[in-house]
Amino acid sequence: MSREDALRAAVERQELALAETRRAYGDTHPQTLTAMLDLAEAMWAQGRLIAARRLEERVVAGRRRLLGEDHPDTLKATGKLAVTMAAQGELGEARRLQEGIVAAMRALDGDTATDTLRAINNLAGTLAAQGDLAGARKLLQSVISTVAAQFGEEHPDSLTAMANLASVLWREGDRAEAYELQRQVVELRRRGGGDNDPSALTAAATLEMMERDAGF
Repeated sequence: MSREDALRAAVERQELALAETRRAYGDTHPQTLTAMLDLAEAMWAQGRLIAARRLEERVVAGRRRLLGEDHPDTLKATGKLAVTMAAQGELGEARRLQEGIVAAMRALDGDTATDTLRAINNLAGTLAAQGDLAGARKLLQSVISTVAAQFGEEHPDSLTAMANLASVLWREGDRAEAYELQRQVVELRRRGGGDNDPSALTAAATLEMMERDAGF
């Protein structure tokens, strides 16, 4: 199965799940909002950022009404929206949201909680997009170290941070280290989810790009 086929199948599954949840609970139920966010994530992986953002904005608004701005579920949805905004070029607003999310997560759960680390990882991505590669690298190295110590290097959050760090190192010109790190990500993604896992396919595509550009 190609990466495109795998992503299309994931979207179709989430669209069916959302339709079923809507029929059972209505448009504003917490489970419906969660299904919307799952569909948005699948669409994001396809590159359908505009459609994903519409769903994310609905989820953020719904959770704010139901749960309040500082509830963990609201913060998670806001974090996903901020990542989409950053991908669409709205870096300043994305960074403002992400810095607020990191602060709120630290206050709720502490510096080493999974949700805090994911928020830091997302903030690092925005810093990198703004050109602050040193700042992004420092945050990512901290996330990788903390996650690996708690859950092992094969944990999905560790692999996400490793892939992000590989991208930062590549942009900084440390191509050999970036390539080796990305190679490890591909190997661990395949070990965890198989060759056709969407995350493994995405990681492999990045590794192939590195090979072409650097001649490895």
